[in-house]
This record gives sequence, C-alpha cells and structure tokens, in this order.
Amino acid sequence: MLQGFFQIALTLIILVAITPFLGRYMARVFLGEKTLLDSVMRPVERIIYALGGMGAKENMTGWQYAQAILYSNLFMGVFVFLILMFQEDLPLNPTNLSAPRWDLVLHTTVSFVTNTNQQHYVPETTMSYASQILAVGFLMFTSAATGLAVGIAFIRGLTGRPLGNFYVDLTTAITRILLPGSLIGAVLLLISGVPETLNGPAIATTLEGATQYIARGPVAHYEIIKLLGENGGGFFSTNSAHPFENPNGAANFLGIIAMFCIPAALIYTYGIFTNNTKQARLLFWMVFAIFVILVAVTAIGENQGNPLVNSILGAEQPNLEGKEVRFGWAQTALWAVITTATMSGAVNGMHDSLMPWGGFSTLFNMFLQIIWGGQGIGTAYLFVYLILTVFLTGLMVGRTPEFLGRKIEKREIVLTSLILLIHPSLVLIPTAITLASPDTLAGITNPGFHGLSQVVYEYASASANNGSGFEGLRDNTLWWNLSTSVSLLGGRYIPIIALLLLADSMSQKQPVPETAGTLRTDSLLFTAIAAGVILILGILTFFPVLALGPIAEAFQLKQ
Repeated sequence: MLQGFFQIALTLIILVAITPFLGRYMARVFLGEKTLLDSVMRPVERIIYALGGMGAKENMTGWQYAQAILYSNLFMGVFVFLILMFQEDLPLNPTNLSAPRWDLVLHTTVSFVTNTNQQHYVPETTMSYASQILAVGFLMFTSAATGLAVGIAFIRGLTGRPLGNFYVDLTTAITRILLPGSLIGAVLLLISGVPETLNGPAIATTLEGATQYIARGPVAHYEIIKLLGENGGGFFSTNSAHPFENPNGAANFLGIIAMFCIPAALIYTYGIFTNNTKQARLLFWMVFAIFVILVAVTAIGENQGNPLVNSILGAEQPNLEGKEVRFGWAQTALWAVITTATMSGAVNGMHDSLMPWGGFSTLFNMFLQIIWGGQGIGTAYLFVYLILTVFLTGLMVGRTPEFLGRKIEKREIVLTSLILLIHPSLVLIPTAITLASPDTLAGITNPGFHGLSQVVYEYASASANNGSGFEGLRDNTLWWNLSTSVSLLGGRYIPIIALLLLADSMSQKQPVPETAGTLRTDSLLFTAIAAGVILILGILTFFPVLALGPIAEAFQLKQ
C-alpha cells in the first residue's frame, strides 16, 4: 500500500517541478520572443505562411477568429470523413478493411476534429493504417493546436492585447510545441518498446497449434500526440492498457507527464502574460489542491477494494478488476484522475471497473473542466470562473466588478453564463432522453446506479471533449453515434465562440486605474472564494446525477 502512495506522490512532485519551465517557454513562444527552435522552425513557418497566403498575418477580432476556426475545422472534417468512407480504396490497408457505417464515420470524424477522440469502434478491426495516419493522426495535431490557440487568444484578450491571428497561432502551436514534443516523446516510446511499423499483423502459432494474428502498426508517433495533445483515442481498443501502447512503467510515466504538462503550464503562461506570477501560483495551487483530493479519494477507494469481494476473501484486497498488473491499483487510479482532469481521455485501465469513488472523481473532473482542463480551453474556463467570482464578490460589497483592471458588465456576464450553462445542458438533457427509453436507446450493461453512471459518463465525456468511457456501454448504435455527435459539436464550438467574443470584449475595454477599494484577484482570500464558487456551482449543477450514480453505488456496496 505505502509503495503505491509513494509512487503517486513522487509522480506529482515531478509534475509540479517541470510545469513552470514549460509555462515560461510557451509564454516566450506566443509573445514572439526568441527561443532555441527559431533557427529550425522559422523557415518551415515561412513556407507554411507562403502556401497559405498569410503574408500580412493581420490580427483578428473575436468573431473573425471564431470564423477561421469553424471554416478550417469544417474543411478538415470533410477531408477526414472522405478518407474514412473510402479507406478500402486507399493504400496502407494491409488487412483490407472496408469502410465503417456512415453514422460511425460521422461520429468518429466529429469526435477527432473536436479533440475528443471518443471511439465507438475497435481500431484494430475498423481503421486502416492510412485512416490512422492521414485522418486520425492529422486531426490529433490540428485539434490540439486549435484548443491551444483559443486558450492563448483568450489570455491575450484578458490582458488587453489583440487576440492575434488563428492561422498563425495554429501553426505556432504545432511547430513550436506539439511537433517538437512529439518527436522527443516518440523516440522515448520507441526506446521503451512501443512499435512503429507499416507491416501488417504479426502471425504466430500458439502452443495449441492455432494461428494467432497480432495487431501492430505505426504506434509510437501516434501514441505521443494522443497524450501530449490531450486527444486520448487509442491505436488499439484497450488504449494505453495495451502493451504496444504502454509497455512498462517508463512509458506509463511519460504518458502521465505528456497529459499533464501543457494544461498545467498554461496557468504559468498566463502569469507571464499578465506580469502577475503571484496570481498564477495561487491559481495553480488551488487547482492542484482539488486535484490531489480527487486523486486521494480515488486511490484510497481502489486500495481498499470491493467490500463484497473482501467479505468473501476474508481480508482487504486492492481492486484489480479491469487493471493491468504492470501498473497496479496506484498508477491506474492516478492515470484515471489525470486523464479526466486534463480532458485527455486516454485510459490505462477500465473506468467501468473503478470503485464508485473513482467514478465520482472522473465524472466530477469532466463536470468542472478546469482541473486541469482541456488543451488551452480548460485554462480559459478557469478564468471564466474567476470573472464570475469577481462579479459575485462585487455584488456582495457593492462595487463595480473589475478583472485585470477592466470592468465586468452585462455582455461579459451573459457570455460567461452561456459558457458555464451549455455543458450541463448537453449532458443532462440527452441523458434524460436516453434514460426515458432504456430498452431501445441506453445500451446499459450494468443495471442500477452503475448503469446511470454509464449513460451520464458518455455524454459528459462527449460534451467535455474528453473521450473516455465506462466501456461496458453498448454505444456503437445509430442513437449513440448521432446523439453524442450533437454533444461533441455543441460542447466544443459554442464555448469557443463565446470565449473568443468574451476575450474580444475584454480587450476593447479601457483599463480602470487601481484604487484602495479595488478587489485584488491575486490574494489568498480571493483564490479561496474562487475555489468555493467553482465547487459549489459544480456540485449544485450535477449533484443529483452524482447522488443517483457513484454516491448511491458506494452506499449500496457498504450494505
């Protein structure tokens, strides 16, 4: 037991140590300051800008930035949809796989273009190498870079700067952050034993004399952007529990670092943009404290095990159902919380097999979306909560609310409310519709409280752009493919548009001089109030489904 908790603590200490360095690096990149990669990447960027006709690189308004995202993502989505529909006619298809059903192709395209990577299929028997590389792998870079660009544009707007140019930010995010990180990570994964080949499945003869086909492929380069870009979609159906994706402890540790580093470091990037690293540190530790509590709750639950199984064995045993023995209960619990906190969605164990408190933690992460949140956008959500906190505290003390020296008025509160309300709407409404027809729509395999969690988890995963699932759910149906596509699209693009309009509105406001009565947002008191607002809103919004799902299941097991 102590060894497991020591592993978790050591991993978290290393994660905390590296995030400020990456945060400063990303700030230098997006502030246009000199970096070590300039001599290598600037010629590449010039070629990209020339081919794209971006010689002027004009700054965009919030609506122009949003339009650029919508148009580019639509174009990329159509491109990927056609590749998947015609994959049987394309090269790099060693097992001659035919095209999936149209509704599955639609869901897959929407899922990957929105940086969600929710998979309703078995990759080994559904996707050719061409589809994995040219379609899915392509979107893993562009969707992650899109989210990162939105996060940076939002930070610029909050600090009074122009929002920038989406195409420049998209290119910069890929060439300066995602691509270099992926090259280094892919090499490390190759060293740890992850395959990278275009050969077809390996053929082996078992001890019984039967023929076994072992799926493989260009996994290493795919795996690292899956993790670094908060994508989460696996090359194999068991995702990072598969030995070809995650063969050992070293690869597992690299995966944790890759998932965590960018979302956490962006808080430090914000501090450099605002010249207020004190506030960045306070926010980082606020989020980290909530994160550690959820990790502890999950780890303790997995270590204590299932009470029903323990009563049969006559002793307390960790819950090892749905886990890889090479990782054990501790690393699986830590990974489960990180992958839902960062909106990655990659899994190294089955979340459907977690104890109820693990289910609670993973759901709670996706409900809040700010611990640590998705690629770029999660950081923006955090500051949306801060704006709301400033507004509420301003009402309590009778002062005009201000954030970073700019007044918070009706337009900002309307956009903030839209951002915070769209997610629960896209989770709870389709959940209610699905549960109204459980026999024909739900696909629940575990009746009772756990079955409710399966349905809620699927829509929360879609709307939060996470992609993981309680995999006991029978989700490859017309209903699930189409209904989750609505949550995928709404959960991605409605908040993005609102965030950019909010940032644009803030950037155009004249700064208000600071006075003795100005509410400082870089104090411990304000940070504590912000944490309270975040937790109260999250609990009040989703408490009924948490109470009827994992909480009720926990009490049921204790009986």
